[in-house]
Amino acid sequence: MDISRVDLNLLFHLDVLLREQNVTKAASHLGITQPAMSNGLKRLRLLFEDPLLVRTTDGMAPTELALELKPAVREILFNIEKVIQPDRGFDLDSGRVFRIMASDYAESTLIPSVLSVVRQRAPNVTLDILTPSDVSFEDVEQGRVDMAINRFDTLPQSFHQKTIWTDTFSCLMNMDNEIADNFTLENYLAASHIWVSKTGFGVGVGMNPKDVQRLGWVDEALNEIGFKRNISVFTRHYQVAMLLAQQHDLIATLPSKAARLNNESSKLVSKEPPFSIPAFDLKMAWSPLLHHNAGHQWLRRLIVDVANNGIE
Repeated sequence: MDISRVDLNLLFHLDVLLREQNVTKAASHLGITQPAMSNGLKRLRLLFEDPLLVRTTDGMAPTELALELKPAVREILFNIEKVIQPDRGFDLDSGRVFRIMASDYAESTLIPSVLSVVRQRAPNVTLDILTPSDVSFEDVEQGRVDMAINRFDTLPQSFHQKTIWTDTFSCLMNMDNEIADNFTLENYLAASHIWVSKTGFGVGVGMNPKDVQRLGWVDEALNEIGFKRNISVFTRHYQVAMLLAQQHDLIATLPSKAARLNNESSKLVSKEPPFSIPAFDLKMAWSPLLHHNAGHQWLRRLIVDVANNGIE
């Protein structure tokens, strides 16, 4: 066997698989999808010419070879990590630049609190916030961008991912809007609307009001019940949408955490949508190349801690 052709990430997969003895749990531990974990197991079986884990009435059980490999693999990984990260920690005096692709939604609701904590704990660290149009999946996969924070329909199977929070939707409008005190579905549909979204990678293109599938969650939810809204303006920026909502006859339907950024505005009022819109997950995704990097681990933990402490 040519050791130079062996993907060392497979050893991390094997270590977790032998510990969990469950493909789904192993995938969750590594922050990858179940199909990606299954593919890793398939490659491991080919590499070692052994099934490694076999199905029994009690679940997955390790083969004799797997039991022999378990302590050896753990020792190999420990030695690799010790060589790469001898102090197994992140220098808080580091002047490291973290490049983060963040949607406008994430940049408005999450990043300010993250930056505040970063400046307190590691004041020399710099955050370089990129837009989805600045970044490709390849940039993240190759580690040129540290992570992507967004709402994703799909992600490459090789990516690690973590749900930061789940959010619902709210409707923002001028408090003097004539339907503010009678916010029914009928009145919602008769009103003029602000569309706001930007979820994907790559350079954006113009929107078509008739293309419901590309319009996103709000319009798909309306389409499910046989309706469509009258969109007067398209924007990719949540702050702009909230400014436009101050006009007397416009409604912005947007994520609730973004809507709550205007809690202190005397001009705007927030209402629950008069129809059901599925909640969505804001996720953090990163390359397996950075998964064991001490600085990257520090930032990921910090972001999760900030999110769990109640971003409003």
